[in-house]
Amino acid sequence: MRLSSQTFTRFSPSSYPNMTSGSNSLMWFRKGLRIHDNPALEYAAKNSTHVYPLFVIDPHYMKPDPTAFSPGSNLAGLNRIRFLLESLVDLDSNLNKLGSRLLVLHGEPGEVLIRCLKEWDIKRLCFEYDTDPYYQALDAKVQSYALESGIEIFSPVSHTLFNPADIIQKNRGMPPMNCLSFSKIAGEPHWLSSSLSTTPSVIPPVGDVGNCEISEVPTVEQLGYDGIQEDEPPVFKGGESEALRRLSESTKDKKWVATFEKPNTDPSAFIKPSTTMLSPYLKFGCLSSRYFYQCIKEIEKEFKNHTSPPVSLLGQCKGQFVTVE
Repeated sequence: MRLSSQTFTRFSPSSYPNMTSGSNSLMWFRKGLRIHDNPALEYAAKNSTHVYPLFVIDPHYMKPDPTAFSPGSNLAGLNRIRFLLESLVDLDSNLNKLGSRLLVLHGEPGEVLIRCLKEWDIKRLCFEYDTDPYYQALDAKVQSYALESGIEIFSPVSHTLFNPADIIQKNRGMPPMNCLSFSKIAGEPHWLSSSLSTTPSVIPPVGDVGNCEISEVPTVEQLGYDGIQEDEPPVFKGGESEALRRLSESTKDKKWVATFEKPNTDPSAFIKPSTTMLSPYLKFGCLSSRYFYQCIKEIEKEFKNHTSPPVSLLGQCKGQFVTVE
């Protein structure tokens, strides 16, 4: 998969301490549904015999709710669920190109993860850090078991430009209340001077899955949404491949990127968008916010009189990507 003409080589084996060589790794996908700039996936692939890329279909998020305001579950509309499933299909396709595949299981994620850690003799558990309270509770449950079992845990902050905890600490324990104060406190991301990793050349194959009932990515009909009419037809097709295509299209006009000014946009303009239309891809991590930020930064270097934060595209990135939820 080609991201751009740039070459990114940030991560190397020496970047990762305490690596367990020649063992099984589990890569737990939640958000971060991409191959590019995915340090958890890259770490899982380093020196492993087998890598198990896993996504758990969680009824907490996916189960149809007939009492919901619009078609979908009590937490997500049907369009969002469809987008997620399309993103999983694309992720599976991209993993296949690297000699791997996405393993899909159904159930309560904490219970599923612990069963997989046992069944697959996992020595290294990798997943992208998530600030969502629901996932924080799940993480605590899974990490407790992993630590007791001597399983190495690698959970980097890569969904956002900054670690939210660092920003709050810099602001004396309080979150910044506006974009200007946030930009002043945050400064530039610490990783900006380094290039980002793109795609591993190969991912070790999936090993024996034992008695775990692996399925394909389900359709919305298979999840119980058969016959449900959506309020509006889907506007966005999910997936990393579509995210990178849209990024390429939206940044072709470098002058537009450099002179972007938030008040002068119309988010309802779909035929000729006045925004990047990349928000859903950033939310699900189909597109790396860090890679997006670097692309904008490189374009702004070519223009002396580009717009400035908070109204510039770079300023909007900083404001949105401290927590992409």
